[in-house]
Amino acid sequence: MEELTLTTPALCFSALSLLLLAYTNRFLSYAQLVRTLYKQYKEDKDNVLLGQIENLRKRLRLIKHMQLQGIGSLLMCTVTMLLIYVGCQGWAVVAFGLALLMLVVSLSISIWEILVSVRALDLHLSEIEK
Repeated sequence: MEELTLTTPALCFSALSLLLLAYTNRFLSYAQLVRTLYKQYKEDKDNVLLGQIENLRKRLRLIKHMQLQGIGSLLMCTVTMLLIYVGCQGWAVVAFGLALLMLVVSLSISIWEILVSVRALDLHLSEIEK
């Protein structure tokens, strides 16, 4: 196995930063949607709104976990670089492996969240079709 260099985990920084930015934008749009749905529900206690609110709650939980895993991955890349810098190559490989695993988990949750979001849009489309 080749020795891990500072360049390898450093390459993840830009990708992880963009990923976290996308997650944050998604979170902010959901936060705005929650506020809008809350206002609508106060005016008209509709069951469809309750379904949308429940769906949003699930999506927000998923985004929270996506962000936590992404931040953990970024943190482990930083730890990897520190370990390489101090000469602990074996631990650096373990830390980088953990960073990659956390990234895989984050992306997997992102896929799940997209599927849940599509179901929410299906609720709207089914209402239109009625």
